[in-house]
Amino acid sequence: MSRLKERYKKEIAPKLMELHGYKNIMRVPRLEKMVLNIGMGEAIQNAKALEAAEKDLTAISGQHPVTTRSKKSIASFKLREGMPVGLKVTLRGERMYNFFDKLINAVLPRAREFQGVPQNSFDGRGNYTLGMKEQLVFPEVDYDKIDKVRGLEVSIITTARTNDEGRQLLESLGMPFTKSEDE
Repeated sequence: MSRLKERYKKEIAPKLMELHGYKNIMRVPRLEKMVLNIGMGEAIQNAKALEAAEKDLTAISGQHPVTTRSKKSIASFKLREGMPVGLKVTLRGERMYNFFDKLINAVLPRAREFQGVPQNSFDGRGNYTLGMKEQLVFPEVDYDKIDKVRGLEVSIITTARTNDEGRQLLESLGMPFTKSEDE
């Protein structure tokens, strides 16, 4: 079992249960899954870009990505329905906890001029999305072997019902949020 999952079960869940007054342990918010996504408009002209991004995403997540395809045609972008436009990976269970641990302890501190992640990226239901400008902050990606710097989106899906519950869960797991002005 990953150390983060163990810490969640032993320390964090009982603390959140007490804080919110939950009667049942199953009501306590927990991580459900993490989705890593690379959107690639350039794949329309350059099919090789998809292969390079696939290698990067496989190295980062330890899992083979799925190609996402366009849902409709957009003539001004020379995009037809069904064309590949990105890649995504869904992590659950042990891999998810290991990736989250790596994200907060190794990847985010490596980012240039890192001040913490914004607190306003919640969706209203306790899920959090973090956009990264480059895939180079991940230790698995070799700078010499990449063809282009690409952005990456990490969505953290929780069982929390509100943004507040989601924020408390992620903070207790170690997510480095920026301090708001009133704190």
